[in-house]
Parts: sequence; C-alpha cells; structure tokens
Amino acid sequence: MVKKVLAGVAVVLLAFVAYVASRPSEFVITRKTTIAAPPEVIFGLVNDFHHWKSWSPWEELDPKMTTTYEGPAAGQGASYSWKGNDQVGEGKMTILESKPNEQVVIKLEFLKPFAATNTTTLNLVPGPSTEVTWKMEGKNNFMSKVAGVFMNMDEMIGKDFDKGLGKLKALSEEEAKKRAAPPPEAAAPPAEPAAAPPAVAK
Repeated sequence: MVKKVLAGVAVVLLAFVAYVASRPSEFVITRKTTIAAPPEVIFGLVNDFHHWKSWSPWEELDPKMTTTYEGPAAGQGASYSWKGNDQVGEGKMTILESKPNEQVVIKLEFLKPFAATNTTTLNLVPGPSTEVTWKMEGKNNFMSKVAGVFMNMDEMIGKDFDKGLGKLKALSEEEAKKRAAPPPEAAAPPAEPAAAPPAVAK
C-alpha cells in the first residue's frame, strides 16, 4: 500500500515538474497610459532616479526603505539601490540607455527576496497627448515558472505599473500646467509725485 502511495506521489511530482518545465522561458509585462504633457516633462521625471520617489508605486510600501544613488545625477550610468522590508526587498536599477524625450532603458536587479535580472523600458511617443509605455521583460528560471503556476505575475506587476503610471500622469500634467501658465505680471512702478506749481511773484 505504501509503495503504491509513494509511486502515486512520484507520478504527480514528475507530472508537475514536467508541466513547470513546459511553461514559457521568457516573459513580458506591459502597461500603457496617455499623459497630457509634452515628452520633455515626463522624461525629466523618469530619467532621474531622484524623482522616482514622487511616482514609483513601490516607494510607499516601506517609508523606512534605505536608498543609495551612484553615478551621474541622471541619464545613462545613473543607478539607484534600495533595501527595505519584505514587500520591497533589495535590489538595484541602472540606466543603460537614455534617449532624450523618447526612451529610458533600465537594468533591474533583484537581490532579495529572490535573485533575478530583468530589463525595464519606458517609451514616450509624442502626440496630442504623450503615450507612455512601461515594459518589463526577462527570463523565467525554474523557480519563476513554479511561482507563475500559483500567481498571475502579469496581473500582480501590471497592477503596480498601472498605479505608478497613474501617479506619473498626475505629476506630469501638474508640472505641464505650471510651465504653460503665463508669468505673473510685473507690478507697475509707483507713480511719480506731481510737480509742484511754479511760485508766483508778489
């Protein structure tokens, strides 16, 4: 009886392993939005990691998260490292490519709670409103495939992307309105006092 049970468990395990192994070896997660702001306004917020605190969907998950900036202040070579609670883990982002007002390509390295290296891209397409696409792509190792059996990664990460894009939209549109507003009128100079009438001879 015991042998039959063990044999049955082994068959189930082998079937599960085979199923996991057959799952896609690569993944792509993409979300889009349109923002009523020129590309240069949005680009400034995504090309500089110092601005990510104001729109990243993960910053608020751990207010005590420690962050470190290295390399240039913005653009290619700039990097941002974080270390926080179980919700945010530990990792690093490095800008690999930066095309002004068009695209930012980022190397995303997760260190904890699991190790993985992916590529994220933010594309800006100008128009009446700017179309912004946030994409993450990478490879699925065996453990990632196992996780994918029990969790919908596209839904989980896509939800965060949607939230971040929503905050980026609000921030960019507010900044665009500020830049479009006419400068305040200069105050009129004070009127000169009227000249005294000429003296009349007596």
